[in-house]
Amino acid sequence: MSPMPAAQSEKSRLSVLLEHLSTIDDPRDIRRILHPLAEVLFLVVCGTIADCDDYDDIAAWGEAHLAFLRQHLPFSHGVPGGRWLTILMNRISPELFQAAFTAWVGQTWPDRPEFIAIDGKTSRRSHDRAAGEAPLHLVSAFATTARLVLGQEAVADKSSELTAIPVLLARLAEGDRLRGALVSIDAIATNGPIAGAIRKAGADYLLAVKANQPTLRADIATCFDAAPAGSVDTHIEHDKGHGRIEQRDIDVIREVDWLSGDRRFPGELRLPDAASIIRVRAQVQRGQTRHAETRYYISSAALSAERAGQAVRGHWGIENRLHWVLDVTFNEDQSRLRKGFGARNMAVVRHFALNLVRSAKDKKSIKLRRKAAAWKTNYLGNLLTGQNL
Repeated sequence: MSPMPAAQSEKSRLSVLLEHLSTIDDPRDIRRILHPLAEVLFLVVCGTIADCDDYDDIAAWGEAHLAFLRQHLPFSHGVPGGRWLTILMNRISPELFQAAFTAWVGQTWPDRPEFIAIDGKTSRRSHDRAAGEAPLHLVSAFATTARLVLGQEAVADKSSELTAIPVLLARLAEGDRLRGALVSIDAIATNGPIAGAIRKAGADYLLAVKANQPTLRADIATCFDAAPAGSVDTHIEHDKGHGRIEQRDIDVIREVDWLSGDRRFPGELRLPDAASIIRVRAQVQRGQTRHAETRYYISSAALSAERAGQAVRGHWGIENRLHWVLDVTFNEDQSRLRKGFGARNMAVVRHFALNLVRSAKDKKSIKLRRKAAAWKTNYLGNLLTGQNL
């Protein structure tokens, strides 16, 4: 693959990637640098796309494909070894790396996302018992329709997600990129400040209401049970596959003035601009076993039942479209990076790689696309540039 022309009307995805990687501060003494940081990060991203899951593999792949790497950056001193990659990736500021990732996504995929799901995931083997370090827990924002990772924020554990979500929302809202979106989060974020942050960014919230909000949940359940005929918008969905049949009844009530009435007791949950409540009743048949479940949500958007069903289904989909892919296809759960910032930074690298791999329009699976990128540098080049995809 030949180098991209210096002047072109629209920048390729690759040139934008290289620009953002070059903005990250290098923690090393400038007098002793043989491998510029942008080269190192570009190598790690390319190696991760090309089916490499640890630094030794990435270094070996880089040595074998040095000619390809030099089409885009000098690599005057070749590529660093696996141990050296480990040391440097442990030292890079994860905050700067995460910010560069979010800025790259915003510039490369400029369309505002319609549905955004925010959810947390723990990398189980990233703990360090000797140092008393818990495993990495990452809160990610995922555009469910476009299937793109938009950003991420690391926290100590699941209980700390409440501190990370506002930071992540603020980063995503830069450039007015959240305006008009519907942001869904699990019940841990069903509180006034987070709902207010979403509304301040010009977006609407869709928040789950579970047992941690017993009064609100009971009120919503009673409202549906007592609703007069004709006041509930209903949509029915069916899913079938893998020996499983599921029916989902989505009910929406948009007359919710009672949610913004006078406070009934001190400390009562108040969500700004609440405009609809949603009930999802799911019945799952698997063989001779039947399972039924009812879930409740509250939203600042006056949703139709069909749109509510799309948003709820999209939020559930983050498990298999993001978390499952990272665990099974990118082997994230097997990663044993434990020192410094290595686990956090490699999580961001995998998000870079996943967005690029998923952008291909062929019929290959994500797993096969990674292998094809390792086998053929022209395929890897097309993934990086977005050309011929």
